[in-house]
Amino acid sequence: AFQPVSYPSSGPPIKSTSLQFGDKDVVGDHVKGLAQVQECCIEVINESTVQIHQPDGYRIFRNGEYRETQYSFKEVFGTLVAQKQLFDVVAKPLVEDLIRGKNGLLFTYGVTGSGKTHTMTGSPGDGGLLPRCLAMIFNSIGPFQAKRFVFKLDDKNGVDVQCEVDALLERQKRDAMPVSKTPSGKRQVDPEFADMINVQDHCKVEEVDEDNVYSVFVSYIEIYNNYIYDLLEETPFDLIKPKPPQSKILREDQNHNMYVTGCTEVEVKSTEEAFEVFWKGQKKRRIANTQLNRESSRSHGVFMIKLAQAPLDADGDNVLQEKERITLSQLSLVDLAGSERTNRTKAEGNRLREASNINQSLMTLRTCIEVLRENQMYGTNKMVPYRDSKLTHLFKNYFDGEGKVRMIVCVNPKAEDYEESLQVMRFAEMTQEVEVARPVDRPLCGLTPGRRFRNQAFREELARKLEIRGGPINGETEEQSASEIFLQNFPPLPSCELLDINDDQTLPKLIEVLEERHKLRQQSSLF
Repeated sequence: AFQPVSYPSSGPPIKSTSLQFGDKDVVGDHVKGLAQVQECCIEVINESTVQIHQPDGYRIFRNGEYRETQYSFKEVFGTLVAQKQLFDVVAKPLVEDLIRGKNGLLFTYGVTGSGKTHTMTGSPGDGGLLPRCLAMIFNSIGPFQAKRFVFKLDDKNGVDVQCEVDALLERQKRDAMPVSKTPSGKRQVDPEFADMINVQDHCKVEEVDEDNVYSVFVSYIEIYNNYIYDLLEETPFDLIKPKPPQSKILREDQNHNMYVTGCTEVEVKSTEEAFEVFWKGQKKRRIANTQLNRESSRSHGVFMIKLAQAPLDADGDNVLQEKERITLSQLSLVDLAGSERTNRTKAEGNRLREASNINQSLMTLRTCIEVLRENQMYGTNKMVPYRDSKLTHLFKNYFDGEGKVRMIVCVNPKAEDYEESLQVMRFAEMTQEVEVARPVDRPLCGLTPGRRFRNQAFREELARKLEIRGGPINGETEEQSASEIFLQNFPPLPSCELLDINDDQTLPKLIEVLEERHKLRQQSSLF
């Protein structure tokens, strides 16, 4: 279901003293003393209810009328909520779905200066949702990651699997490049963001499939003035004739999912490496100083995390070389630009054009959700105008049910934002009534579970037996070669493909080979 989270705050983030209302939650990370300095128009009633009242000046202007309006949400976060608590409620279930092969979309929505970027990114010493998602992913799949280049993304939103030899050749080619990258484990973390990814709670997904191997790919784009730009694209710098960044095109893949063509996708092996890629793109993102926010995002930022996973072969050694067995899931973390009224920001020129495009794309988002709600409630079949904006067109599959969607609605509690907050709350409450989630079943593997660790135990036992017999097991390299020599004596598995209903040869041959392999294993235990 659509699950919004709202979040009130004001100005540039100073410390995480949040005023939050969320899932719909209200989430605000900003100055604790705000309510004491300025009049506030939002009050947290309880964990699921927010009340908005008209500020004093507004009541006088409206002929003395006084109204209080309450909005109910799945959960409301107060001013002192920790980033971890917000993550546990809102984002953690999406990471669990990602590792189980399902898609997810999480975005922050609200007026400019309400704390959306801070909610997503965090601050030094207190990482936001994005670094916590990355940490949870790598804490979960760490021991089961494939070597680099075993999985290889194609340019059509798909993924291929390579044998170890081809992957090794690509790694060697990469290492031979003039600017060789130091492995992330040996690279010092940039002190500029080191505190933001220093997540101490070691959150992880329980029951990760130990017989799968995993690889993580990240990309980062921005949607600016309804054009899509790749924030990770490397362009040669020319002092004389600098080239402007080229916009990207949206396409539909063979499964009818939308993707950005030619977008840079980087394989990462740790939280540090992934966040370093994000930080590199974040520095290119367009921001500007406005009357309401000194660092106002002028574009929608979309950070996409793709997780490729495939089962090990029957021996538990290598990735199964069958493309149809690969599962590719995606978690998109979207930091929307803030809606704003130009009469308050005093925007002119480029700032005015940016604000117009931001407001137009957010209006299209609201329209799409309203049409979805109307179709659902009244049984109509109105066309949802996804194509009116690059933002909604990119994520049309999520809104049509191909994954779970959650929204954090950030709300500023100060009285000056009363009218904007009222609109945000109405939209947030309405989104709760839209049901879009649809379960996606993963294909059955058909291989023996637990084969990875059983095979490791067999290798260790084989090495021990050979060593007792006086074998040449003096080091790790010799130990591996001894076990590999033994396994090479296994008869190869014949084809298991049944093409004829009357085929009476394939299965008996397979049984014969498996019995022979089993006999060899039993003989090895007698050494």
